[in-house]
This record gives sequence, C-alpha cells and structure tokens, in this order.
Amino acid sequence: MDDSDDPNNLPEFLESGIYRFPYSNAAFIDPVRSLNRSYRRFKLSPSAYYCRSFPSVPDTQDAAEVVPTENPKKRSRRAKKKKKDVALNEREREADRRHQEARPFLAKAHEALLRASELRRCMLSLRRNGEIDSADDQEKVSFVELGLLWQAPFYEMTINFAQQEKRVGNGGESGNRVGEKRVVNAFSNLVCNDTSDDAEAEFLNCRYVLPRDSCFYMSDLLQIHNLIPAVAEPGFHLIVIDPPWENASAHQKLRYPTLPNRYFLSLPINELAHREGAIVALWLTNREKFHRFVEKELFPSWGVKHIATLYWLKVKPDGSLLCNLDLSHHRPYEYLLLGHYDNEGKDLEYLSQLGNKLDKTVIMSVPGDYSRKPPVEDLLCQYIPCKEPRCIELFAREMRHGWISWGNEPLHFQQSKYFHKE
Repeated sequence: MDDSDDPNNLPEFLESGIYRFPYSNAAFIDPVRSLNRSYRRFKLSPSAYYCRSFPSVPDTQDAAEVVPTENPKKRSRRAKKKKKDVALNEREREADRRHQEARPFLAKAHEALLRASELRRCMLSLRRNGEIDSADDQEKVSFVELGLLWQAPFYEMTINFAQQEKRVGNGGESGNRVGEKRVVNAFSNLVCNDTSDDAEAEFLNCRYVLPRDSCFYMSDLLQIHNLIPAVAEPGFHLIVIDPPWENASAHQKLRYPTLPNRYFLSLPINELAHREGAIVALWLTNREKFHRFVEKELFPSWGVKHIATLYWLKVKPDGSLLCNLDLSHHRPYEYLLLGHYDNEGKDLEYLSQLGNKLDKTVIMSVPGDYSRKPPVEDLLCQYIPCKEPRCIELFAREMRHGWISWGNEPLHFQQSKYFHKE
C-alpha cells in the first residue's frame, strides 16, 4: 500500500473533511464536511456546493480506474503555440518564474492524490454522500445593490433563534419550549447569533441560516471603520482576506463587483489585529500585477511581514486537474499568502517555525461556486498560540462558527436554498 493511501487518514477525513498526506506538505479538503461542523440543525447541501463540478461523473465509476485525460485538440493547440518564438516581457518572465518555483510542489501533491485510491473513491461521492436536495426555490437577494440605496440603513431582518427548553421552579422542572425573535438592522450593524445553536433569519421574504456563535457586519468598504467600535474586543488572531481583485471574467459574468488595488490599502489591519499580533491570510490570483502590488505596497502599508506561501490546487471529482498545470492564461491554482502583523513590534519566536511548517503547503479541493474558497481555519488555527483564537474574514460571502464575517454580501451563501435540515 502506498503511503499516500494511509487508511488511518480516512476516518479523520470523514469526520473533519481534511485528508493529510503523510510525509508531505499537502492536504485535501472537502469544504462541505468542514463547513458543516459549524452547524447543528442544518447541513450544507453537497449538490448546491458542488453544482459546477459533478455533472459528468457517473455514479458507478471506480476511482482506481480513473486516469487523468486531456483533449488531444488542446494538446495540438498548445504544441503549435510552443513552436512560436514569442518573447516574454518582464512581467511575464516573473510570472513564469513564480510558476516554475511552485510547479514541483503542486505536481508532487497531485501525484500523492492520484495514488490515494481510497480517498478518490470518497471524492466521487462528495456530492452524493448524505445528499438531501433542498426544496427551497427562493430567488437570491442582491445585497450589493440594496446596500447602495438610501433606504439601506432602514432595512430590518428578523432572527428566529432556536427553541430552547425553559426551566421553571427550584427543582428545574421542564416547562414549555420557547423561541426568541429579534428584529435588527441588516446593514452597517453587527448582527450576532450568540447562541449554541443555528438561527434562521428572514429578510425580504427570503430565509437565511446563521451558524452558532457567529456574527456578520454588512457594509461597503467606506463603512468598514465602523466595524471597529462595534466589536468591543481586543482584536483578532486570524484575519482572512479574499479581495475582489479586478477580474475581467467576474465583471463580464456580473458575478460580483471588483475594486481597484488602491482601495485595499485602506483596510484597517492595524486596528483589527489582536494586541498580541495576528496572522493575515490573503487570497491571491496568478496575475503578476497583483503579486507585485502585495509585495511592494499592500503588505508594507499594512505593516504585515510575509512568512509563507500556500497554494490552492483545484481538482475534479476524479482527481484530475481542473486544467493543464502549465497553461499560462488559466492555471488551476491560486495563492494564499500568509503574513504576520505585530501590534507591539516584537519578533515572536514562533514566526520562523510557522513559516517553515506552512511554506509551500498545497491545499487541494474540488471547487464550488465561482470564486468560493475552501475553508482553511483548521489548517491555520492550530498554529496560533491561543486556545480560542478570534477570527474574522474580510470580503466574506459566507459565515463560520465563532467568526465575524464582514463584506457587502456576507449572507450570499447563507440562503436556506444551500442547506437542508438534519
């Protein structure tokens, strides 16, 4: 049996959604299993999460027999392109250098995945395993458009908290089960489910699921500083940022509004960071323009020191890559840059060890909806020297148990159509 197919890793994967490859800095994540740990009465619908990834996978296909295939026409087109002697400009050369640096780690991680036949059998059932299709046929609400209206501060949301058993009398006899309703402002307001169970929210005739012990603050970038006084705590140990980088595809498909790079300079990382320091995790695409901006302007302006580079490698349910690894215009991976912000200017001892442990880590997963990132908290929080780290996601489009989610549409993937009841 190959080391990559250690059966001892499968129980952990089925429980946590994370498969760690032995003797390798690589892991496979099933976001549905991982995110479902945030919920009690509700579960994410696999068919809703993996809506783009499973249409052509036959139910009876055996993962051990699956061999990554490629369209011969694509190979022919690439061969013709290679014959052309095209001189690369400076930015293209630098992008190719980054790719060549990353390629060995990505290829090694993918080879380990292909050898893990038991894991790949589980991958083929990601969508079917425990599937209960949601019957919710609600239309989506455009929080981005509503937030731009002058009426936005007056929109209200009703939160229905889980029914709890009421204790009466000195003997603690059980009384009637009662549920609490709370009406709150939906925009520019810290909205919390501070209970140990999931809550349901109603907004403009649509329903949303709020995970236990979670909060969201919905506003545009101009109001982000109002989040600071709303959170009466000493800051966050982990700050995950998924910026809406300028992207022609997102713009053409009207997926979400993007922002020019300079807008991200105004993010108040120094005010959000915990007084003992914070890990900053920044999602980044392959465009060299963005890499240069982060290295030369963004991290320096935030006071963040880069400590490690992680990769998110996108694969299909059969284990093959989403596209050829060497396609210059559309590569099947993205970057997750880790940095550290220190409020007190101290050089923490664990930083170098943290960088050594996490640098060149490859996270593999079957992608969900457009631009939806896999959850990485289980991989990162174990390295934060705090029993219960405080975490926040900026430009969030979904919520997590124990997290604060900020953005102009943090409820995007919280609509009840994405869930089913247990």
